[in-house]
Amino acid sequence: MSPSPTASGRNRRLLSSVALTALLWPAAGHAQSAPRGLDPIVVEGQTARPSKPRAASSAAGSSRTRRASAPASRPPAAPAAAPSAAVAAVPTFNLGTMASTASRLGLTPLQTPASVDIITAQTIAERGQRDVLDAVTQNATGITATPEPGNGGVVFSTRGFSGTGSVMTLYDGTRLYVGAGTVTFPFDTWSAERIEVLRGPASVMYGEGAIGGAINVITKQPLDVQRNQAEVSLDTNLTRRIAVDSGGPINKDVSYRITATGNMSDGWVDRDKTSNIAVSAAVKVKQTDHLTWTLSTAYGDRHPSLYYGTPLVNGRLDESLRFKNYNVGDSSIRYQDSWTQLKSEWQVTDSITVRNALYYLNSRRHWKSAEEYAFNPTTRQVDRSTYLEIFHDQQQIGDRMDATVRGHLFGLENTFVAGFDVNRINFKHTNNSPYGGTSSVDPYNFDPGLFASPDLTRPGYSSVTNQYAVFAENRLQLTEQLALIGGIRQDQPTVERTDLRNPANNYTRSYSSTTWRAGAVYTPIQDLAFYGQYSTAVDPVGGLVTASNANAKFELATGKQVEIGVKQSFWGGRGEWTLAGYHIVKNNLLARSSEDPDQVVQVGQQSSRGIEASVGLALDHGWRVDANTTFLQAKYDDFVQSVNDVGVNFAGNVPINVPLNVSNAWLTWAFAAGWSANAGVQVVGKRFADAANTLEMPGYTLVNAGLQWKPDAASTLSLRLYNIFDKVYATSSYVDNQWLLGRPRTAELSYNVKF
Repeated sequence: MSPSPTASGRNRRLLSSVALTALLWPAAGHAQSAPRGLDPIVVEGQTARPSKPRAASSAAGSSRTRRASAPASRPPAAPAAAPSAAVAAVPTFNLGTMASTASRLGLTPLQTPASVDIITAQTIAERGQRDVLDAVTQNATGITATPEPGNGGVVFSTRGFSGTGSVMTLYDGTRLYVGAGTVTFPFDTWSAERIEVLRGPASVMYGEGAIGGAINVITKQPLDVQRNQAEVSLDTNLTRRIAVDSGGPINKDVSYRITATGNMSDGWVDRDKTSNIAVSAAVKVKQTDHLTWTLSTAYGDRHPSLYYGTPLVNGRLDESLRFKNYNVGDSSIRYQDSWTQLKSEWQVTDSITVRNALYYLNSRRHWKSAEEYAFNPTTRQVDRSTYLEIFHDQQQIGDRMDATVRGHLFGLENTFVAGFDVNRINFKHTNNSPYGGTSSVDPYNFDPGLFASPDLTRPGYSSVTNQYAVFAENRLQLTEQLALIGGIRQDQPTVERTDLRNPANNYTRSYSSTTWRAGAVYTPIQDLAFYGQYSTAVDPVGGLVTASNANAKFELATGKQVEIGVKQSFWGGRGEWTLAGYHIVKNNLLARSSEDPDQVVQVGQQSSRGIEASVGLALDHGWRVDANTTFLQAKYDDFVQSVNDVGVNFAGNVPINVPLNVSNAWLTWAFAAGWSANAGVQVVGKRFADAANTLEMPGYTLVNAGLQWKPDAASTLSLRLYNIFDKVYATSSYVDNQWLLGRPRTAELSYNVKF
């Protein structure tokens, strides 16, 4: 994506460093004389500031208020820079860009009393992050991945909480309900315009299942000018990738966007060929000056990795087994996801906007694998078990509508949003439970054999979940410097589960939850904001859509968070920094009774507190630095589990798959006209694979780098190296002594052309 002259100036106005806190007041003084903070980053095919109806500017307040608390409509005059500097100026977060994930009020991160990262398409493309997992974990603050083989890979951990029941995945602002702990869509970043990351409870926005945060993948939208691009790449794992993107006007009232990508790979472990296809299309129709419709559809077809991890040998990782795949020879995994959405936006008056989104998701999944491997010290063999075959058939249909009213309350500027959200989720689980089948193979030389289970694959259970919710948000501008922001949501889900093998396990259960948040943002001078927030959240116990008969008897787990922080854009927008501190407590976890380990009670508690910092700085001569870090204290406060039929309280232990420190740093240098280089470091602290904290997965440091050459304005040739030092590391633990290892050193060459 070749930057325009104005984009190159804007792109150099980047985030600052917490290490530069001493510059806060001098820098703020400088910011007062500047027109505004960092401007939204221009994504190829997106205007510098998307055209919004008249009401969009009103959402941030009056002209006087906007000068104090919101970005102005014009970008600041950027310092003169060498032409090559634009290549380096690709930020990882933008305080002046409107973010919809944390609020429906049309606020920027600078105006929002919460922690929000915005990862742009340029950042993703420059750093060669092909999937959502890499884009989030290598750019956002304090986010790590906790992937498990076969669960789709889109599983995250943040602020001491992990898994699909605590960190939610969204697609274009719509939550994807999780069936059996599996999220398989979206997965590829080619169709993403940006990814927004909200850290901290998001239940007031999206309902149960987001006490840790939410990841929102926002797709590329139809264009008002014709833009086309294509890309091909090849890496040392023989991953062949091709992608195309086309958008533009059909006539003055109709525009379109089509993206498609596909890849095939031999994989980096034995016998692990994969292939993926992702296609999306959207058409936008401007019916009148005040009413627009956008119809979009997407399809993904994946044959993902068949690697289920590496067994430990006597409790330790044997690197000689690094590239071994112990799955059976005829293993098969396939995910097919299709998504259709119709959005409308109606500017009723200058002060009233109505939006609606009607959507349908269909997911079909199939697994057939031998999934668990354990090294047997007596026989010196790898014992394989859990010969598992599962089919998922899931459909989700829903509608979300909200109305925004901008005006005054008691003579003060006020923005109010209210709406409803309804869903129906049908889920069917077919399996060969209890997943019998065993075999033993030599760790090094073996015939993988074929899938063989004594258990018949047949329908297991189905469920119908009907959910409806009403929500509201409000922003009251008390003074030019102080705004109060609050929200509330009432959810009423009902789950009807049918056990297709044992009708005695059928149940119907209704839940009710009210979540809310209240916060304030104080902007003493332009582009410097202090904030505080109190929020509540709820999480499901064992999954809402697929909760077992036993878990359905329990209430939703509840949580609360207190967060304070400061954000600033300075040096005329060339730097930005954020600092946040928080404390989260989650109650009503399932725990074993200390008196009777066979009895499960809902008394457990888990908490976390931490500090997060993000910084970015555009220096002279084409240099740019982006960095973030988090320091966390996470623990079980009350969590009893059965150990040898004795109830053991793991209070004080670190929760499973939660690292206590996470850092990312990127250095970019546009060292000559058309040339740039970058290097990134990702640091993840140690984690534990069990609640007793006896199975420790070591921390790791990864280094990635890239070199880009633009022979002309339309072409980019990129060489990238992933895991340069070939670090052997574990991303997660599948079972106690079976670790999922990360990608080895890999080189990739890609060519991108615009036409």
